[in-house]
This record gives sequence, structure tokens and C-alpha cells, in this order.
Amino acid sequence: MTKASAVRREPHIRKDTPSVEIGLNAAIVSVHNDEPVVLVVRETADAVGAADSLPSGPFAPREHRTLEIGLRTWVREQTGLDFGYVEQLYTFGDRGRHALAEDREPHVVSIGYLALTHIESTDDLQRGTWHSWYQYFPWEDWRRGRPEILDRDIIPRLKSWAEMPPMRNSPNRPVERIDRLRMCFAADGGAWDEEKVLDRYELLYEAGLVAEARRDRPELAIANSDGEQLGTAMIYDHRRILATAISRVRAKIKYRPVIFELMPAEFTLFELQKTVEAILGPHLHKQNFRRLVESAGLVEPTGQVKTRTGGRPAKLFRFRREVLLERPAPGVRVKPGRA
Repeated sequence: MTKASAVRREPHIRKDTPSVEIGLNAAIVSVHNDEPVVLVVRETADAVGAADSLPSGPFAPREHRTLEIGLRTWVREQTGLDFGYVEQLYTFGDRGRHALAEDREPHVVSIGYLALTHIESTDDLQRGTWHSWYQYFPWEDWRRGRPEILDRDIIPRLKSWAEMPPMRNSPNRPVERIDRLRMCFAADGGAWDEEKVLDRYELLYEAGLVAEARRDRPELAIANSDGEQLGTAMIYDHRRILATAISRVRAKIKYRPVIFELMPAEFTLFELQKTVEAILGPHLHKQNFRRLVESAGLVEPTGQVKTRTGGRPAKLFRFRREVLLERPAPGVRVKPGRA
């Protein structure tokens, strides 16, 4: 078989198959004033009233030589931002994320990306704003202890949902609803895993407790609509993409030194700790954190100090790049609450 004939014979596409458009979506993360922030642009409100959007745009093969070039082009055009570190997250293509089943417009399959950048100010954008990612996931912020929203609202509503019989078209799961609740939300004495951001969002979505669920499962969302809104909604499935990005960066800082993508060239160990806390959620033990970072060879002193108002000067450090050649997985291997 020739290459040309293989190309002709490979597709088996029905004539009534809707066309597909490839979208590129960027979850661009930074930390500003000890707060984890994500770059958001405002769009026309969608079917559930959401207007917050991640920077995004369609992949145009004739204009963009690679997917990443296309992504950077759209971000630059929409916000004026040029970022450094970026990695591909996942492909999102489920029906119901953009439109109704009878809609004949092209179906959008989105490729999500995580980008990390250091910013000095939140005012240096042509368009767009930096929002705390805890605005979208308030139950993930453990810096001041267990969030009240968990026991006041989320867990009771999920327990009620877990006792309901499955509705039509509910997905089959190998794990019982109540067990998933315990594993994801540390209910009934379970342990909290800060990396399960996407799992928690997916459980809330499946239960119809987030606004985005009304797009493709309106009957379930209406049945479970009592109670406060759980975080700010985003257009389409952009909050799912952001949840995936947060899960990825929370896991990755433990085995790769990506946390330093969010830091200035020189920093104090306290500033580094506050950045790690902002990303992970829980508070970390100060002295244990310092010993861990220094013993791991991740940083080195610059010989300079930073003068603080009303306090002792703090030593300045920088990322020690030689560690990349010394160990296969250098990261900030912290355990929240025990660092």
C-alpha cells in the first residue's frame, strides 16, 4: 500500500459527522502577594451566566507551525503577556462542554496547557486580569485551616447526593459514591490529598453542585441547586482545565523544581515558603521547610541580604541549577503540615 492510498483509506467518517475544531487553552499561573493567581479574560456570558475565561483560541495550521506557537500567539494577542515555562496538560472533548447535542456548529476539542510565570505587578497586562485560583476552588485553600465551606455546605450536599438513586445517563463508577466522597473530600476522618483538585471538581460536577453541570445535565443540577454557589463558574469547561492545572503543579513541585519558575531571581527562604504554601494550600512548618530546602541543595546563598522593616535582614538565595544534573527528580518534597 502506498502512502497516498493509506491516507485516502484511513478515515472512516460518516457524512453526518459534525466538524471538529481544535482549541488551545492556557492556564497561566503565578503568585502575587502570597496569593496563587491565574490569568483570566472576560467573555460574553455563556448559557450558565459564566464569563471568566482562560486565554484561548483555535489552532490554525496554516498560521501556527506548532500547537505551542499557536498558544503563545493567542495569549500574546489577548493579554500582551509573554510567558516562559509551559507544558501540555490534557485533551478535553466531551459533548456538553460547549453546546447542546442538537447544535450543528463545529465541536471544539480543547488542548489544555499549564504555564508558569513570575510577575512583579498585576497591572502590566493589555487585557485580562489576575484572579486568585481559590476564587474558583475555595475548598482548596487550607492556609488558615480546614475551609468552613467543606463541613457547612459541600460534604452535607454530597452525602445527600450519594444516597440518591442514580439518574438517567449517570456514569458507572467502580467506586461507590460515599467512598469517593471520603477519598476526595476527607469526609468522616479521611486524609486530605492536596493533589486531588480535579477529582474533587469532577465529583461536584457529577453531583450537579457546580454551575457548569447545567450545560449537559440540567435535570441533575436543578435537583441539587439548593445552597450557595460553589466557587466562581468559568465558561465552557475552563474550570475543569484549571483544576487539572492546579493538580499538575501541586504534584510536580514535589519532584521537579518548577516552583522556581514563580520566583524572582533572588528571594528569601520565607518568600519561597509562602509561595509553596500558596500553591499547596496548607501552612508549612518554617524551620522544617528551611532544613528541607537547604539539605536538598535546591538553593544557594547570594551573599546579599534583604532589609525588612522592623526586623532582621534576611539572607537572599537563588535557585541552584546544578541540582538538575545531580538528581533525576529534584523538587520541594514537602508534606503539608509536616514540612
